[in-house]
Amino acid sequence: MKKLFLTTIAIILCGTISRADEGMWIPALLQKNEAEMQAMGMKITADDIYSINHSSMKDAVVLFGGGCTGEIVSDQGLLLTNHHCGYGWIQKHSTVEHDYLTEGFWAMTPEEELACPGLTAIMLKNMVDVTEKILFNVTEETTDEERAKIVKENIKKLVEEMQKETEYEVSVESFYQGNQYFLMYNEVFKDVRMVGAPPSNIGKFGGDTDNWVWPRHTGDFSIFRIYKDGQPYKPDYHFTISLNGVEEGDFTFVFGYPARTNEYLPAVAVNQEANVVYPVVVDLRTQILDIYNKYQEKDAKVRIQYASKHAGLGNGWKKWMGVIEGIRNFKGIEKKQAFEEAYNNWCMQARNRMKYMHALRDFTPVYEEYEKYRMATTYLTEAGLSIELIDFAANFAKLADVTKDTPQEEIDELINDLRQETTAFFKDYYQPIDEEVAVAMLTAYRAAQPEDFRPEILNEIDTKFKGDVKSYVDYLFGKSILISEEKVVAILDSFKPSKAKKLAKDPAIIAVNSMMDFYVENVMPKSRECTNRINNLRRVYMEGQMKMIPEVYPERNLYPDANFTLRVTYGKVGGFKPKDAVTYRHFTTLDGIMQKENPDIYDYVVTERLRELYDTKDFGRYADKDGTMHVAFIAGNHTTGGNSGSPILNANGELLGLNFDRTWEGTMSDLIYDPSICKNISVDIRYVLFLIDKYAGCQRLIDEMTIAE
Repeated sequence: MKKLFLTTIAIILCGTISRADEGMWIPALLQKNEAEMQAMGMKITADDIYSINHSSMKDAVVLFGGGCTGEIVSDQGLLLTNHHCGYGWIQKHSTVEHDYLTEGFWAMTPEEELACPGLTAIMLKNMVDVTEKILFNVTEETTDEERAKIVKENIKKLVEEMQKETEYEVSVESFYQGNQYFLMYNEVFKDVRMVGAPPSNIGKFGGDTDNWVWPRHTGDFSIFRIYKDGQPYKPDYHFTISLNGVEEGDFTFVFGYPARTNEYLPAVAVNQEANVVYPVVVDLRTQILDIYNKYQEKDAKVRIQYASKHAGLGNGWKKWMGVIEGIRNFKGIEKKQAFEEAYNNWCMQARNRMKYMHALRDFTPVYEEYEKYRMATTYLTEAGLSIELIDFAANFAKLADVTKDTPQEEIDELINDLRQETTAFFKDYYQPIDEEVAVAMLTAYRAAQPEDFRPEILNEIDTKFKGDVKSYVDYLFGKSILISEEKVVAILDSFKPSKAKKLAKDPAIIAVNSMMDFYVENVMPKSRECTNRINNLRRVYMEGQMKMIPEVYPERNLYPDANFTLRVTYGKVGGFKPKDAVTYRHFTTLDGIMQKENPDIYDYVVTERLRELYDTKDFGRYADKDGTMHVAFIAGNHTTGGNSGSPILNANGELLGLNFDRTWEGTMSDLIYDPSICKNISVDIRYVLFLIDKYAGCQRLIDEMTIAE
């Protein structure tokens, strides 16, 4: 009977446990995966990928800008990442006179490379398992509250001790929901300069329409350079670039910094995400994006101003639509429930497993309670703070609270920060858009949140403006001095503590204070209480899975959720069949760009220079052996946000391309992974080099790379 029981569990687990193309593996522990990777075709060793004893591939991979990945491709610190990762910097450097978003940017000399103050590149130097030290004095009898305090104190003590012994930045990161801890040593580079970027008609070709879908034809790359002590950085390792392309079934691996995944959530949590929260976010963002689109199509300046904002909103908007559909079509919740039934049966086989069963059971009432506060937070962030004036006013709330007892140096520092915020805000602000967004978002906010559980400012729309949201918005924008850059600068130039009370009466500051006071007083405490309970339950539930899965499925490794730490994921190149009678091959070509070309739609405009190169078939050494110019390809690597810009490498560890997206059908992979539809999308490195060389004529960059023919 027991053998039959375990066999049944194993069958169920086939849909929930990692396969060869699933998993985000800790590089320091990659030896556990080496045999499987080599059996799939890898010709190098785990030590070639990650080593602290000699230079290895980890020395060429960085966390770029805190949210993407970049890779070093020369001995002079030249760095590649995605166009959408560098997009904010391209936009910041753009003006109507020098529109790098439209025209592209290429530094033909080192002197032309543009400084990006605040941009960082972070490189992992070493990671050490310190679980025993962090959980020292934690016992079975330790309460959750006591455990959290002990862990916090042990982390602080260890970081302080280790920081004294190294030049690198030290931190402790949690894995497996607090069941394992690693001490991380990182080198932080603070001088990163922009070197090149194709025009958006290449780097963002297809725009939001093609975002998250296959086939893709996007030249999604940008070029930066790391400097150290004022000179180009000399890395211990840089990637060799392969011009051999990919074939169906080729082994590949991605090395990067995946952001956040939640593969081990219970069914009740997945249901709340897919069927409660995400539909609301999608609806609100749809309304905002429709407004942006309307104004951007009319005015070139507005298009530039709102390009980065549109991209930021649109990226999550489309992804969450895919997650909703994927989980429903894949029956993800039902599969989670089937796993949980097997998990409970496993728990019942031994008395000492009851705590694991109780943890799973206790998720349901906590998530039911949490939903109210989760939705209040969602409407605050997605509706209330999507109004730019209100979000901007939040920066001034502290200034409005100063008194005559506030130290002058504190006031001066605050004013200096506000000057910078003001300049940045008005550079990319268009009031008509914000007013229309305000009407739409406040209308939705009021309709969704009950009168007895929402910011008072929403109720005042009823009492003072007879429920007319438009009248309130007219008042808000008509009376707030924060709508005028000239008036804001004047306030900052002449500010004295005696003027704080007048500033506090500004309707935009009143609005943001009302929203934030409600959140702090009514939402945050209960939300934090629920999340603390959920996190404690997840830790115990994860511990149970860590014991259950090896017992019933011993040949499988268990990988931790992504947490913005360096990971390796691997799989094979290949097309897929997302729907009945629909089959996709594994690559796209420049032919597809010309087929999609539409001069009347901005996202599908083809630049004159690219068409010229296509018409003459001037692809140089970058053409595939089939004679075409390959643009992008897909493979079965488990990626997520943060992996944008990650190097995708061949069996020899040579650079094949830059990961930049996932297939829309498989965006649910942050919660549930299905190898048949969860594919990562990469721009072919040959297309990148073709654009640098043939399109831009920036030969100096090609010359400093190591290229394998």
